[in-house]
Formats: sequence, C-alpha cells, structure tokens
Amino acid sequence: MKTKQIPKKINVITMGCSKNLVDSEHLMAQLKANKIQVMHEQDNEDYDAVIINTCGFIADAKEESIDMILNAVDAKRAGHLDKVYVMGCLSERYKNELPSEITEVDGYYGATDADIKKITEGIGVEYRDELVGERELTTPSHYAYLKISEGCNRTCAFCAIPKIRGKHKSIEMDILLQEARSIADKGVKELILIAQDLVSYGIDIYKRLALAELLRELVKIEGIEWIRLHYTYPNNFPIDVLELMNSEEKIANYVDIPLQHINDRVLKSMKRNHNSETTRGLVNKMRETVPGVAIRTTLIVGFPGETDEEFQELKEFVRDSKFDRMGVFTYSPEENTSAFDLEDDVPEEVKLERKEELMQLQQGISLEINQNKLGKTYKVIIDRIEDEHYVGRTEFDSPEVDNEVLIEYDSCDLEIGKFYQVKITQVDSFDLYAKIV
Repeated sequence: MKTKQIPKKINVITMGCSKNLVDSEHLMAQLKANKIQVMHEQDNEDYDAVIINTCGFIADAKEESIDMILNAVDAKRAGHLDKVYVMGCLSERYKNELPSEITEVDGYYGATDADIKKITEGIGVEYRDELVGERELTTPSHYAYLKISEGCNRTCAFCAIPKIRGKHKSIEMDILLQEARSIADKGVKELILIAQDLVSYGIDIYKRLALAELLRELVKIEGIEWIRLHYTYPNNFPIDVLELMNSEEKIANYVDIPLQHINDRVLKSMKRNHNSETTRGLVNKMRETVPGVAIRTTLIVGFPGETDEEFQELKEFVRDSKFDRMGVFTYSPEENTSAFDLEDDVPEEVKLERKEELMQLQQGISLEINQNKLGKTYKVIIDRIEDEHYVGRTEFDSPEVDNEVLIEYDSCDLEIGKFYQVKITQVDSFDLYAKIV
C-alpha cells in the first residue's frame, strides 16, 4: 500500500472575514502540532502545499476566492506546488459544483469545526482533541479575535450565511475562557469578540442570553485590557451588556451593530425583525446607558423596491444619528436567499450613487466628531509603524476598519502593542494626529 505523502510546508490563505481567520488559526495549530511547517499568506513559493480558506458571502468575495483557487491550481500545474486544498464558505456553499468544475484541487472541505478535523485527516496527519481552543495567531501579537458562536438563526432576506454556516451554535463558556487565557498568555491585550450573531450567545446551550455573563468572566483574565464587541444584532439586544460596558473599564465603549436600513417597509422586506421605532430607540438607549459610546453600523442601499423617498428617509436617519463609524453596501442578489426571488429593480448606477451620497454625508459627520476630540487626551494602543508615524487606536476604533491615531515617529520612542496616553493635536475626516502626554 502506497504511503500518503504528507506536505512538509503548508501555506494557509484566508479569504473573507475574521471568523474565517479564527478557523485558519485553529487549523494551523493542528498542523504545527503534527510537525508541519505552517505559514499564513506567504508571498513566496517556498512551500509544497496550500490551503485556501474561502469566502462565499457576496459576488465579489466569491470571485476573489475562485481567482485564488485558480492561481493555486496554475502553480500546481507549473510544478511549484504538490497539493491544493480548499475549505471554508465557498466550498461549503458550492460543495456539489466546485469538485467537478475545478478538478485539480486535492480536497474540498466545508466551513464547520468538523471540517478542520476532516482536512487534517485528508492531509494525512492526526487531529488532536487536546488542542481544541489552541491557535497559531496571525494577527499582530497584541490583539486577537475570539469567535464565541457559529451560524445564525436569523432569516434576513439578503443573507446566505445561515445556509452556509448552519444554525446558531454557541461555544461553551469553559472552552472560550480557556482559549482566551491561552491568547492572553501569548501577550494579547485586546480581545475582539466575533460571531454571526453575538447577542444570541448562550440561547441554545444555556437557554438564556449569556453574553454579559461571558463578559464578566473574560474581564477577570489577567493581561487583557480591552474587550470589543463585533457583529451584534439589533433585535433583542441585551441591555445588561450595555450596563456592564458602562461600569467595566476593560470593555471598550464600542458597539458594532449592522442596522441595514431605517424604513419600515424595507426592513420588513429584509426580514430584519426590527422597525424604525425600535431601531431609533436602541440607538438612543445605547447612548443613554453608555455615554460616549462609539457606534459602528453598516447599511444596505438599493434593496429591491427601495424608492427614492425610502432612501431619503435612510439619509435623514444617518444625518440625525451621527454614527461614529459607518459602512455602506450596495445590494446584490444571492442565490438561496429569499430576496433572490425579488426583482432587482434598482439600477446599479443608482445603487452606487446612493452609496456615495451616504459616504459623503458620513465623511462630514466623522470630521465633526473628530473635531470635538481636539485637545483631549485618550488612551491608545500602538498597532504598527507606517510612513514615519506610529499608528495607534483609541478604544473607539477597531483594527483595520476604523479611524487611526498618528504620532510622529521622530517625536518619541514607542513600542508596538503598548498603551500610551496621547493628546489630539490635529484631525481630518478619518484620522487623528497626536503627541504623547
């Protein structure tokens, strides 16, 4: 019987969101424990196998993932690679089509925890149960993501994630705390909690909303100084989380909450289970309970049937709400979603115009918010050095997506991953300039 050739060096490439990144980090820990030299998104070709963790959420992400697979297959044909493996959301979503369309891939795997076990076995190494919760971190050494649940029970009309990732499944608190302690032992100071639906944590395994309970345990972990919340859902938002945020210094005054729209008809068509009144009420409640809280949101323009009047209502909502951070997506129809059967009747150029209008509006709001920070002092963490500046963040900003604080490199001697007090000396729409206090 021929012995399976096990790769000596594997390059793991992660597409899409931070939830995928956590999956890649878990897989990398398993591979490393099996004496495989593992790297993440290595540019050179000094490896003999590649694992592509794909995204299958929207059209652009799918196209990018397919391009990455084809590039890897080309490298294999040219003799630069021995093996190409594909995992994640794209291969979960198109598990019947991909193997017949791109046949040179050595193994296709899905997007569940069980698939991490399958891919290690497919490579020819042992999956080690005792390593559950262990990760090979790929983020800068001072922050890391903590995925607290998988899947989603919501039925949003535009979203394919429940079809890809399945029903909401919380990770047991003991496992999460063990993982968080392990991360803190590696020097991580900021934990960013992620899930498809963060606020529903615990409802399946504990029969109650347990996010606040989890946070109370996480703040006890020595070394962790900031805990940040991403991907919260507006419906049934747990107010005890806001109360804890206001009283607990380690929990950043920051909430990422995708509201998507404000018009009642559009929200109903989106199957969002919240309306204009409850949305406005929640935003007000957040600001009342946590004075100074930074709210990041995302919106969708051009959803089927969105009229100019409904868009104007959304625009007024943005103008009135003055969100600290905001992203805007144009609607794109996705198969296996209920909105896919609706007529995509808003022209693409109108979608883009509406997106641009909102982003221009937000740019002015962001500048106004930043101008109010002039002369004030903030605690920042230093992420990196870039273009003669130390680049850091306040508690009101998440890495890679939000505003940054720039400090002249020649003016001081700072360490990456350390906290400092800074005074804001200058601002623009999306960045703050500061000096060390």
